[in-house]
This record gives sequence, structure tokens and C-alpha cells, in this order.
Amino acid sequence: MEFDTQKPLHIIPVGRVAIDFNPTDYNRPLSESSNFNKYLGGSPANIAVGMARLGDRVGFLGRVSDDQFGTFVIDYFAKEGIDISHIFRCTNGEKLGLTFTEMLSPTESSILMYREGVADLQLSPEDVDEAYIASASVLLISGTALCTSPTREASLKALTYALRNGVRVVFDADYRAYTWKSLDEIAVYTSLVAEKADIIMGSREEFDLMERLLGLDGTDEASAKYWLGKRAQVCVIKHGKEGSCAYSRDEAYRVRPFPVTALKGFGGGDGYASAFLHGLLSGQSLADALEHGSASAAMLVASHACSKDMPTEDALEAFISQKKAEHGSVISAI
Repeated sequence: MEFDTQKPLHIIPVGRVAIDFNPTDYNRPLSESSNFNKYLGGSPANIAVGMARLGDRVGFLGRVSDDQFGTFVIDYFAKEGIDISHIFRCTNGEKLGLTFTEMLSPTESSILMYREGVADLQLSPEDVDEAYIASASVLLISGTALCTSPTREASLKALTYALRNGVRVVFDADYRAYTWKSLDEIAVYTSLVAEKADIIMGSREEFDLMERLLGLDGTDEASAKYWLGKRAQVCVIKHGKEGSCAYSRDEAYRVRPFPVTALKGFGGGDGYASAFLHGLLSGQSLADALEHGSASAAMLVASHACSKDMPTEDALEAFISQKKAEHGSVISAI
């Protein structure tokens, strides 16, 4: 897959940006947690930070609250070198979504989200500028951005502009139960975008939801065959701590996680996506890009934060060298 990396931006993620509150009271339920650290969160926002840390030129299309938390997001992005020209403030009092996380044990985590009337779901079609979309090599659309209007229409408009201007499309399923009204609604809109994506990433559960109306048998092989028969050139299907499988039209790989002592069970997917996409944009082979994605995912589940702990290129390479020397390769052909 080729990318026009001479464009002003390598990637523009669209959609969810939130505030994460991660407890510093480890190994206890959320009901007993009293102390939290505040971080920038939301899958597209985390991916934006992760790719900027790795040296990519990153933009962002989204809405934030017109308050101190909105200022926190904009300032954080700016300090990471992310273009903030198309991050808009809400005008009707909408607030950023809040996420309180639970670190019950190294293998048990949960997330409590407040997503009613949130700022990121107020992105409107009028916010989407064709010239801005055309300035990127890649547009990343998050499944969460499709769950309701007007952000659904804004995402579809951005998709239309991307296709018209030769911009590669990545669809990150990013399913959250909040705000969606029905399983059929999820299937209709996620499959609509997936059909037009060059790269599709999601968990097995997310692929099952996306394929609910398609009559597939729920296996990775069936999913890959179907989507690679559309526009997609790469499908990545994640299986949590069991690893992931990745398929292109002439290669398929199983990816095991790099062994680490986990601190939490979330954030790994965003680390995976940022390093994997950076690898492809940098000209790495599919196998090497998957290895980098798996390494970043491992580093993230072993750390307290998501966005704040996204690795630099040097840190990622050092981690891979160390872990491969200790445990060997995590990539095998299917």
C-alpha cells in the first residue's frame, strides 16, 4: 500500500476526545478509589498523540468544550505538535466526555463513561473542510463518531472528501455501547464506512457487530475474505490479551503480545493503532508494522496513562530489541 507522505499532514483522526481519570489507588474497585490522575483520552485523540510522538505530522478534526477542559485538550495537542486549526469549541454548553477507569488487578479493568450530550458528538458537517481533508495522506474515522447526528454526517462528509481526493481511509471500529440505539444501527453505519476503508481495525466483537447483517460465520478468515473483497487492503482483527490476526490480499499473520507485567487492560489498542499506522506510513512491511503495533500495545498496558505514555520511536525500538532478545519474534505467518 502506498501513501502520499509528501502532503502537509500524514493523518487526520476524526472523532472522540475526552478526559480520562485513572486511579492511583491500584487493585481496588472504582467504588473505593479516591485519587485519580487526569489525562487526555478518547481513542482518536490517543492515536493522534501516539503518531505525533513517533514523528508523524498529525492533524485532528473534532469539537471540544468551551471551558478549561477544552483548553486543556487544545493546549495538550499543540504541545505535542498536532495541528489544532480544525478543533472547534462547542457553543451550547456541551462538555467533554469523562472516563473513570478501574484497575482492579493486572488482568481486570473496567471503564465508566459519561457520554450524554458530549462535545465530540457535536462535530457538524459545516466543520468539515475539503481542503483540510485533502491535505492529509490518511483520514482515520472512529466508529464512535458514527453513533449519532451530527457527528455521523460530519464523518461521512469527511469520508466523501477523502475518497474524492485520493486520501487513504482507516476505519477504527472503536465500539462503545453508549449512544447507539440498536444493533442494526451499528451494523448499518459501521459497515457503510468499512466498505470504503483501505484499512479496517477492530476487535472480534467489533467485527461481529459490523457484520451482523452480512451473514458471515464469525471467523477471522471469513471477515478478512469479505472486506478484502471490497476496498480494504488490510484487516486487523484483535483478540485482546490473546493477540491479533492481520490479513492483506497476499499475506496473513498471527501476532502474539509482547510479554509484560500489565497494570491495566485498556489503552493497548490505541498504542497498537498508532505504531502500526506509523509503520505503514514509514514504508515498513506489514509484518514489521504489526510488530511495532504489538510492542506499543504492550508498553501501554504496562503504564498508568494512555496518551501521556505513548512511546517515542527510540523507546519503541529499544523495547522491541530487548523483548525479541528475551522472547523471540511475536509474528508468525498464517
